[in-house]
Amino acid sequence: MKLAITLVGGFLAALLGAGASAQGGAPGITATTITLGQSAPLSGSNQELGQDIRNGALAYFKKLNDAGGVHGRRIELTTLDDANQVPRAEANTKKLVEETGVFALFGYASATLSRPALPIVQEHKVPFIHPFTGADPMRVFDKFVYNVRASYADELEKIVDFFAPLGVKRFSIVYYDDVVGRENLAAVDRALKKRSYETVSKAAFKDRAKPDIDAGVKEVAKGKPDVVILTTLYKASADLIRAAKKAGFEAQMVSNSFPGASPLAKELGQDGAGVAIAQDVPPPTKRSLPVVKEYQAAIEKQLGKKDYSFTSLEGFIGAKVIVEALRRAGPKLTRDNFMAALDGMKDFDTGGYLIHFTPTDHNGSSYVELTVIGKNQTFSY
Repeated sequence: MKLAITLVGGFLAALLGAGASAQGGAPGITATTITLGQSAPLSGSNQELGQDIRNGALAYFKKLNDAGGVHGRRIELTTLDDANQVPRAEANTKKLVEETGVFALFGYASATLSRPALPIVQEHKVPFIHPFTGADPMRVFDKFVYNVRASYADELEKIVDFFAPLGVKRFSIVYYDDVVGRENLAAVDRALKKRSYETVSKAAFKDRAKPDIDAGVKEVAKGKPDVVILTTLYKASADLIRAAKKAGFEAQMVSNSFPGASPLAKELGQDGAGVAIAQDVPPPTKRSLPVVKEYQAAIEKQLGKKDYSFTSLEGFIGAKVIVEALRRAGPKLTRDNFMAALDGMKDFDTGGYLIHFTPTDHNGSSYVELTVIGKNQTFSY
């Protein structure tokens, strides 16, 4: 009898699941909900970045759900913690796609966490929106992947372009000795060679979890740089900046957006003053922009406090892009018409921040500006 009950229960669950899917036309859809999946570091070495991406998205989804959803459906975001570990991110993706059956993936926190998801995305034809990375390997066209932000190459070009007219010629770079890190190195080299410059020194960390900071400082110092470009996680970047200051280093420290401006500023504390960071969204305090004003109200409601950050604003914008595509796809939602809606999103204005996709170009923005950490972890632009 127990076996019979188990079989009947399983059969009934399968029927209910199939009915929900058929009703919406794709996994992750019911008559009242759309479920998105995310793997992000909610714990571990990069937890603040992962939490910020998630909070920004949840703030927009809450605003939408409170207003009745999109075509009568609420957005639900299922986030699994990967602790910034690649094997866990890959396992999370399998679980989200093959067991949970999400409609789409959203907001992974780096290229190293996103790349293992790609074979699963392609096998199951799952849309993957807004991986939080500008790394070149994730910018190669993939019909299922949509990048909302600028590339690291765009950021690194902007950094060099800012300093070169000032007569600065001596640049160093700190990077991870892996696929993504070497792409960052290549991007800096390209930007410098355009101006007949070259890097004067390099520091490559082989171990992301335990980078040799002292060795990195020594390698960078050999070139006597005027500017040091960092492309590492916020803890490694902060540790190197502090160690360099302690060693009497006077070079200007500049980071790409990878560590996240707010996490890096918080990690540095008073040592952060004067450090510059490339950003792919407007300042989260620039209320003259409609999207920022909208974001501030939503994030305050989500968190219960005025805790603004570049990263959560970016997550908010990414969520807004998803919802706009859902609106355009209509009530008879499928993955195909959702992606067709994204492909037709030419110059979509989120409120002072434009996104542009076409059927052959899924890199939605090249917006970059530099910010500088001031006293008390504030930012100037």
